[in-house]
Amino acid sequence: MEPVTPRRVLRVLAFATAVLCTLIVAVAATARATVVSEGFYQSVLDEESAYDRLYDQVLVDPKAAAVARNLLAGLPVPEAVVTSNIKLVLPPETVRELTHEQIGNVVGYLRGDRDPLDLSVDLRPVLDNINDLAQIYSGDLVASVQNRTEPDFDAFSADLSTTLEDVLAGRAPASLPALPLTEEQAAKAAEHVLAALPEERREALRADVEVALGDGDIGTVLATVAPALVSERTHASVARLRTLAGGDDWNLDRSLDLTGLHRIHPYTAVGLGIVEAVAAALLVIALVALWLTGSPAPGRRPMLLGWALASGGLLTALFVVLVRLLGGGRLVDPSTDRPSGLTRLLDDLQDTALDDMTVAALGSALVPLVAGALLAGFGWAVQVRPRPRTATAYVRPLATGASALALAGLVLVPLAAPSAPRRCEGSVRLCDRPYDEVAFLTSHNAMSTTLDRFIGPLQDPAITTQLDDGVRGLQIDTYRWERPDEITARLNDSDFSAEQRTLIANVVNRVNPPREGLWLCHAVCRAGAIELVPELREIGDWMRDHPTEVLTLIVQDAISGEETAEAFARAGLTDLVFTPDEDPAASWPTLGEMIDSGRRLVVFAEQADGPAAWYRNFYRYGMETPFSFQRPDQMSCVPHRGGTGKRLFLLNHFITAGGGSRLDAGEVNARDFVLDRVDQCERARGRPVNFVAVDYTTIGDARGAVDALNANR
Repeated sequence: MEPVTPRRVLRVLAFATAVLCTLIVAVAATARATVVSEGFYQSVLDEESAYDRLYDQVLVDPKAAAVARNLLAGLPVPEAVVTSNIKLVLPPETVRELTHEQIGNVVGYLRGDRDPLDLSVDLRPVLDNINDLAQIYSGDLVASVQNRTEPDFDAFSADLSTTLEDVLAGRAPASLPALPLTEEQAAKAAEHVLAALPEERREALRADVEVALGDGDIGTVLATVAPALVSERTHASVARLRTLAGGDDWNLDRSLDLTGLHRIHPYTAVGLGIVEAVAAALLVIALVALWLTGSPAPGRRPMLLGWALASGGLLTALFVVLVRLLGGGRLVDPSTDRPSGLTRLLDDLQDTALDDMTVAALGSALVPLVAGALLAGFGWAVQVRPRPRTATAYVRPLATGASALALAGLVLVPLAAPSAPRRCEGSVRLCDRPYDEVAFLTSHNAMSTTLDRFIGPLQDPAITTQLDDGVRGLQIDTYRWERPDEITARLNDSDFSAEQRTLIANVVNRVNPPREGLWLCHAVCRAGAIELVPELREIGDWMRDHPTEVLTLIVQDAISGEETAEAFARAGLTDLVFTPDEDPAASWPTLGEMIDSGRRLVVFAEQADGPAAWYRNFYRYGMETPFSFQRPDQMSCVPHRGGTGKRLFLLNHFITAGGGSRLDAGEVNARDFVLDRVDQCERARGRPVNFVAVDYTTIGDARGAVDALNANR
């Protein structure tokens, strides 16, 4: 046993110092890579899809919905229009930019680069978007309203007042009053219209209003004054937001509990750098001392340094595990007042952040552990000093054996590996299931997306992204843009004069100019449109990239069957379309049979029935539930189009309260809600539900419900 000497004591102290300093350096490196790194927080947010979940889970939560309804109650726009356009009012890129800005402020504060902490959000872009949306909506209200002649000036003035009130309240006028006016009457009517505006804005608009009234152009009158009217009405709701936020800049310091952030600030801003620098310097000194006090025997000094570093790495790993076990896994305690969607998001973000911090810390521990092990191994190898001849004696047999094993692997592994099971729609069990016994997640008004900037969108991502997310049924609407002459033709049987019909056509042409071709629109193409053939071509490309998927299109057709067939041919889909049996009661093939045939695109129409053999009227083959529900508790299973007793069953599962309701989608798209209604309707109709049609497929878990239906059948 080596006697206790000053040299030995110094070696022990140097070893302990090296181990402790390795721990400190590893922990400090972890903190720099996580706590004071902007990239760390951004990575956690992206990893948990936080920005998508904000719209799909948090803003549709019942508690959050109540706040949204209160804030938006004063807008001259139906609630459903604002909530369905929430990604236009508050774009994801804006949320991401604002979040990254606040992350930069927090990290700068923790590093000591910014003091004091300033967390404020500029609300002006959001407030401007709300006002713009209200004005766009008000323009749509009057875009295609027909004129109606009035018997006298008093009746004209009364109806003009009613029209203004409708626009101000966010309602579409029943019609526009029309009456040839004298110059005196036009001036009087202009005064009547301008009285609804703030006094300081009247003179700027007076000339345009008087000229339009003199020409009988009520559409131009409304187009002139509506933005000003709506801006005033919108001001009250925008003022609520400003009051809540404390101005155009929302200071988050007053809304968030930042006590913990302020508590660690002194350590991260000043202490972290100093501690890391001191620990690194002491580590170098300790390693030098170990080398100098170590045994001069060959390999002993590298082994001593290696054991010190490896021990420090092992101590760091044990420290990380202990902190994780005793820390409770929570950085922020949950609050019962928060919306459940927000609570789940915060919990998931915390879990991911802690997991990533743990991985980073263990990675920091692994560096000295591996380096120490290699250094110690080198020292041991120097001590053993195997003869070169002994080492080389094993090279040839080892190489020969490795080559033989590799050759055997090339021959035997492919023979032994089992072939991958066949999958249809992602499931082995669905290949032998008939088409009419499979449930398909179906996107209602699939083309009406936020991405394509539809006014009042009913889906968020593009159609092909919906397919990537598990949608296998698409409800789409085909249209042609109305031309002014088509609108005028509808007026030929009216009592309007030729001059009045020309005036109406000119107004419509100016407000809603036509565009040639075939389009996917929702009700009116001016509220959003995408070209039909290019979109069909993209669907075909997706199907060819996914050769084991069966897709169904249910077309609300405002174009002819011949035009539809031509569009499918131009899009190159004729080799994919499936032709149903002429007898709607006949059995359907299995998904596997449809996939094997290559004919796996089923296309139905709401109106047409041909002429292409593959283009059949849905209601010959299928039945549905009603589709106009104002509230979730009104949803029923009573027969609607298609009657009863059909082999295919479409479940219309969405709320249409003045348009789609993003808020209600958070409730009705919940997995249990979908399953309960499907069970109720299947018992009532005696047939399995095939198409579960929902708005906002990314909200809730309708896909999980459909997967459960297919698994349990």
